[in-house]
Amino acid sequence: MSTLVASLIFIFLQVAESQPHKQRGDWDVYSFHVNSTVTSRYAITVITSRVANGHENSTEINFHVKIPKTAFISKFRMTINGRIYNGVVKPKEEARQQYNTAVSRGQSGGLVSAVGRTLEDFKTSVSVAAYSKVTFELTYEELLQRRLGKYELLINAQPGQPVKDFKIDVNLYEKPGINVLKVEGSLASKDLANAITKSHVDKEAWVKFYPTQDQQITCDGCGENGLSGDLKIIFDVERPHSKGEILEYGGFFVHYFAPTGLPRIPKNVVFIIDRSGSMHGKKMAQTRTALLKILGDLDGDDHFGLICFDDQISPWKRELLRATQRNLDKAKEFVRIIKDQGGTDINAAVLEGVKMIKKYHKEGSASILVLLTDGDPTSGETRPERIQSNVREAIGKRFPLYCLGFGFDVNFEFLQKMAQENSGVARRIYEDSDAALQLKGFYEEVAVPLLTSVQMNYSGAANLTQTSFSYYYNGSEIVVAGQITDINDFSTEVIGISTNSKVYKMDSDIVPAEDDKLPAEMSGFEDFLQRLWAYLTVKQLLEKELMLNGEEKEALRKEALNISIKHSFVTPLTSMVVTKPEGEDSQVANKPKEGDKSSADVAPRSGYSGRVAMAPYDVPVDDYEGLPVDDYEGLLGANYKGRRVYHDMSLEEDIAMMYPVQDRGPLFYGLLGSGVCLVLGILAAAIVWFKRRKHTRPPHADQSKNSPFIDPVSCKDAVESVALMDKSGEELKVLPS
Repeated sequence: MSTLVASLIFIFLQVAESQPHKQRGDWDVYSFHVNSTVTSRYAITVITSRVANGHENSTEINFHVKIPKTAFISKFRMTINGRIYNGVVKPKEEARQQYNTAVSRGQSGGLVSAVGRTLEDFKTSVSVAAYSKVTFELTYEELLQRRLGKYELLINAQPGQPVKDFKIDVNLYEKPGINVLKVEGSLASKDLANAITKSHVDKEAWVKFYPTQDQQITCDGCGENGLSGDLKIIFDVERPHSKGEILEYGGFFVHYFAPTGLPRIPKNVVFIIDRSGSMHGKKMAQTRTALLKILGDLDGDDHFGLICFDDQISPWKRELLRATQRNLDKAKEFVRIIKDQGGTDINAAVLEGVKMIKKYHKEGSASILVLLTDGDPTSGETRPERIQSNVREAIGKRFPLYCLGFGFDVNFEFLQKMAQENSGVARRIYEDSDAALQLKGFYEEVAVPLLTSVQMNYSGAANLTQTSFSYYYNGSEIVVAGQITDINDFSTEVIGISTNSKVYKMDSDIVPAEDDKLPAEMSGFEDFLQRLWAYLTVKQLLEKELMLNGEEKEALRKEALNISIKHSFVTPLTSMVVTKPEGEDSQVANKPKEGDKSSADVAPRSGYSGRVAMAPYDVPVDDYEGLPVDDYEGLLGANYKGRRVYHDMSLEEDIAMMYPVQDRGPLFYGLLGSGVCLVLGILAAAIVWFKRRKHTRPPHADQSKNSPFIDPVSCKDAVESVALMDKSGEELKVLPS
């Protein structure tokens, strides 16, 4: 027995020693920087992560970052042992073919794109040699949208361990001036407050977040894995001119229009509420809570209606009622007793809402339809295309329809198309504890219309983004970008309908200032206005494409694809292909669509047609190439022939997350080792047992009682054998000494 125990211990130690070293302590994130520059509301953010393998063996290093859902990745770079591997954006179909070729050769490729409420997950990994370093650099871009009177820049950081050199730097430059600057988010907690510094001088502002290693361990929610959370930079700008702000640079312009001081327009609003069986429980309770709060916020000159539906339509009243206190109290009583039941007849419910607004429309007011549902149509008309056609024809572009999809069971693309066809937007409501606040928050964005039927006209310009808008709401902003063809003839005109059907008109022959100097932080981004135009154009083309079919649809897709490729944007039409060092699998990064669920190893879906190839090129190696692990800090800010080269894993991890490597982790290998030990231990014990039986059986024993594994004929032979069968059916021969 002692021999068996000793054998098992020996085998276990051998197996454990042979396992790859993948513990987090085997590699060190010695620098993690996030640099974000915001100019004219256009944000360019660079995540740079420097990682060192301090172990004597090669190590698989994981990288994981999160970026805003509204952003486009525009650059990825990975530097290993003096070689740089760049991501290249290509059409998705071309990337798909490259992906399929890799799979056919036995290589693995994957797509991980977890769509959350505000962030997208990107993760990757790469094998790094002993005492070597890797640098990842990820760049993404976004146009910040004004909501409820403020802009919000969201930065997520989760390096996976405490980092000695951890920095987040945000630089803002706004020509009209910055009048509000706040820092919020989980990383702005009390424990980390002294790690934040902010300053503001006229047109510029700076926010720095430099937590110490100790703070990264001891702060609330922190630990051995370091920080993991969000930093929100909230700001707004001065608006000295009611005609808005126009910025020109490099032959492109952007016009921000957000007039203040306009009187609010009374509204007619109808809420269409799904009460089908799938809304049972928490969703129905949260919907009631949100409606009660929304009703309490209606103004006295507003008119409102409530329609509940399952497979039957149940209006609270057949007409719109003024938001008097008496009517609101009765409406709240109705809301409190809404119960879930039956199927889902979206078609009849929305058409009833349209009928109500058209029949009882109040002159000089703005009409709004709000639909809340959590599922697909199951009663009445159930064909999505037919429902969309019916609603589009009934509304006739008279007022917007806003669609709120509750949870992930809903056909969000169906709601999105129906909303966009009727000058509205679709928004997903997440099934969290704050769902009621999400509902109310959306309503607040559309609660105060200031202008309707807004038309933005320009002379001396071409290639304009969207210029017609159904409504302008308080706290929002209308943005138009384009290319200036004749700066001497450049002028703007804004026409809209204000309260009591008054025509609002603003003419301007503003000449954009060409001599505005960009801040030093914008060095290298002088084409930012062209990129802003490209970003906005692609976003709007993809929205229009959703509503079209046939040749028109293909023409818009082609235009959006060409712009995406030219500016290296990873969009729903493109992908970024990452070719890693020789011997490692290529990976592909895709832009996930709203509604896609998280997946760890999913091949590119239909409609994903782009990919980026990472082409390596050599970089001159300086004297510090062979520095030991302790000298990593000396590498920070290193320059190759005068050009700054960042050694990052950030973008690499983003790409890899989209195309995951099967890293099973230490737990898997621990269990595997234990399983191997158990099997080998049982095998060794069986051999010892059989050998003992063999040697203790006397030659004259009754052969009828022999073990079936012992050949009676060979009992007296000098050489005996024992044959065992393993689970695969293969015979294992063991010859005793």
